[in-house]
Amino acid sequence: MFNNIARKYDFLNHFLSMGIDKLWRRKAVKLLQSIQPKQLLDIATGTGDFALACLKLNPDKVTGIDISTEMLAVGREKIAKKNLQDKIELFEGDSENIKFDDNSFDAITVAFGVRNFENLEKGLQEMNRVVRQGGKVVVLEFSKPKNFPVKQFYNFYFFNILPFWGKMVSKDSSAYTYLPESVGAFPDGENFLEIYKSCGFVEVEQIKLSFGIASIYIGTKPVQ
Repeated sequence: MFNNIARKYDFLNHFLSMGIDKLWRRKAVKLLQSIQPKQLLDIATGTGDFALACLKLNPDKVTGIDISTEMLAVGREKIAKKNLQDKIELFEGDSENIKFDDNSFDAITVAFGVRNFENLEKGLQEMNRVVRQGGKVVVLEFSKPKNFPVKQFYNFYFFNILPFWGKMVSKDSSAYTYLPESVGAFPDGENFLEIYKSCGFVEVEQIKLSFGIASIYIGTKPVQ
């Protein structure tokens, strides 16, 4: 599915979110400034938007992994056009079986990816393994707003407008009906924070964005 929509993915992301997704990524990146990470891992990197945003932190290297070969191909093209191959490297990789050693990264980012994990706990445990002690994991993900009228508008947009335009532009009928279904099934809010903690993270926190449409979840690997 993601291979099918790869060439339209960036346009649809920015068009369907009216560009708000860029602001969300910037806010997520700022939350890592305090630890000044030099080695970053971006999981479910897709076309590399979050990896590129992480360059604001002036890291030595950003490594991105994703299971979609076509999304990675688009990401590598973007990185090559900006001549940033020495700063960002993208690999095909599974978030639930990360091919890096323990304590390899200062920070990990994931944007709109954890809800696609086949086994959420396993994916988070792998993040905990490969991030260093004291390192941070920042997860940006859609949430389910609770308050009127945001909840009603969000549901109407997500289940009617978004699938229609997504299908029209991407020519894939499943991708943009899958999106609201996967968000609906995702354990957001306090439920996610509890899972975060059960996978070994401390100082977990949720920051709600745009009236609860999305959230940033922060977790830290404890120092033993």
